[in-house]
Amino acid sequence: MRIPRFAGTWFIGVTLSPILCADDSIEKITVLGHQTDMIGAAVSASEGYVGQQEINIRPMLRIGEMMELVPGMVATQHSGSGKANQYFLRGFNLDHGTDFATHIDGMPVNMRTHGHGQGYTDLNFIIPELIDTLHFKKGPYYSDVGDFSSAGSAHFQTLSRLEAPTLKLTLGEDQFVRALGYGGYTLGQGRVLAAVEQQRYDGPWQGIDEDVGKTNFLAKYVQPAAGGQWSLTLMGYDNRWNSADQIPQRAVEAGLISELGVIDPTVGGESSRYSLSTAIDWQQGSLSAYVIDYDMNLWSNFTYFLDNPVDGDQFEQVDKRKIYGLNGHYHFDLFNARVTLGGALQLDNIDEVGLFKTAARQRLGGVRSDTVEQLSTSLYASVQYPLSENIRLSGGVRYDHYDFDVQTRLNENDSGVDLTANSGERDDSLVSFKGSATYLLNDNNELYLAAGQGFHSNDARGTTTVIDPNDGSAVTPVDPLVRSHGSEIGWRTQISDQLNASVSLWQLSLDSELLFVGDAGNTEASRPSKRNGFELTAYYRPTRGLTLDIEYAASQSRFDDNLEGSEIPGAIDQVIQAGASYAMQNGITTTLRVRHFGERPLDETASRQSDPSTVVNLLAEKRWSQFALRAEVLNVFDANDHDIDYFYASRLAGEPADGVEDIHYHVIEPRTVRVTLSYRYK
Repeated sequence: MRIPRFAGTWFIGVTLSPILCADDSIEKITVLGHQTDMIGAAVSASEGYVGQQEINIRPMLRIGEMMELVPGMVATQHSGSGKANQYFLRGFNLDHGTDFATHIDGMPVNMRTHGHGQGYTDLNFIIPELIDTLHFKKGPYYSDVGDFSSAGSAHFQTLSRLEAPTLKLTLGEDQFVRALGYGGYTLGQGRVLAAVEQQRYDGPWQGIDEDVGKTNFLAKYVQPAAGGQWSLTLMGYDNRWNSADQIPQRAVEAGLISELGVIDPTVGGESSRYSLSTAIDWQQGSLSAYVIDYDMNLWSNFTYFLDNPVDGDQFEQVDKRKIYGLNGHYHFDLFNARVTLGGALQLDNIDEVGLFKTAARQRLGGVRSDTVEQLSTSLYASVQYPLSENIRLSGGVRYDHYDFDVQTRLNENDSGVDLTANSGERDDSLVSFKGSATYLLNDNNELYLAAGQGFHSNDARGTTTVIDPNDGSAVTPVDPLVRSHGSEIGWRTQISDQLNASVSLWQLSLDSELLFVGDAGNTEASRPSKRNGFELTAYYRPTRGLTLDIEYAASQSRFDDNLEGSEIPGAIDQVIQAGASYAMQNGITTTLRVRHFGERPLDETASRQSDPSTVVNLLAEKRWSQFALRAEVLNVFDANDHDIDYFYASRLAGEPADGVEDIHYHVIEPRTVRVTLSYRYK
């Protein structure tokens, strides 16, 4: 692999600059709930913070729904509880995270060149009680965010302090059990935080038990350093599960299975993620380093007997890797401007990323298997300049360089296709420009104009593949990096301490939505696209204890070419989320939330459409001095709407050889009740 010459110089510079120039104080952000009153600080109207207080009162069926704290975001599931969620935002069916970047404590969550999907974002390793803040940034206007961030990004930060030790036990229907213990204590000049979580769940499905067995842990040491803060964090996650995947509509209508049934009861997965990270933060700079060890084996079957009428179409996807990375930034004042310099290095050392044909999780043959080394180097600079008392300008430039080295582990697959020609090396670079202007109308109102270029990287295998592993035909390698262009105008208002709101009109275009399809081991052609939309977010606190919020997002998504059929499959046109939370002085808190997302096209002509989906969740909690009792009712009205819909061909036993085109869907889980008892030591 060719390493850029400037990588070593950059590493030395970023390592030393915060140490040489550190300030004696540390910048702190305290966020209790949603912080949308960011007048004078935000780059756009689509940026905000969420704190632990808001996270704690949000009823959630699964951990991936933490993403719905980002206004306009929808997190659904088409498979088992251990698999990454399906995300939707700004007219994107983001799959498992291709155009939305997610980080935790400076570490990437998105997995590039992943066995299942590019940018795979699995949040199952996160313990929500240990998240201090979530900083979201929608749009490609931010110089410090690069790959996968065309639609936006989310940055989770874990707590740096825990007080009294706490034990939690949650029991729910369908054998749901969750046990959590966490706490902190003083050690030397610093503080130790530790948490362990165990979860078991069978699910409501018929013909399969999910048999989820998840273990999470976190250990963190934090101490003052050079006027700032130094931390060392160890995180671990291990999970295994069975999957209730999407099912064909015709099988339900014919009475072969119920909406909670399965076609292949042997699909599922197992995954683990272990990380060690360290970070030092000052008011003027930060530096972090990390190493991640990740494994996944995932068994799926979406077409049943279409390709193999005897053994079925089940397949296994494998991903085994280690990730090494560095991040740093330093900012200083120059004349009347605030200048920020930063960068990142990330090396994905992928021992194996592969696709195998299986039956009942037993391998029948390989489609492809590769070893990949993928190195990225990023540098950025941004400037914020107050042009006048009311006008603030910001601009930035970002440079990203990628090196790909792909070597096949499987010279010939089970179909007799010679795969040796798919080995190779590629590299690519992009320079991206970002900019914004804000106008302060008065102390309570601010206007924004923002624009920027973003990108997502393509799967490294797609950049070197010249032979389709399925039929041996010649294919053209894809571009390593795909450009996007976005802009928006917005308004943010803080009418009083009780009411704040933001409005934005945005547009985004992608040069190509070309993606590597992990289910087939090849690249699926796609087209350039354009999206535009409107977003409204408002929070109102009429009394001290009552908080109301509403989030509305409307978008239009189209392929931007002259080909027939301009609809983008899976693009949601409307998302509405609303909630009411009431905290009484006697320690009782209640939260009611509604999430609705509209219909979406399932093919390019919109001849097939999904139905809209609505779900209502309820939480009630009573706190005493040391005890707390919480009840969550998820899907209060027992709606049988769909979490996800697809339209494609599959074949059930006895059907024609070329299969049947049909809607395949995953239903929202039926109403379920979960009760949590907490005990907090004094």
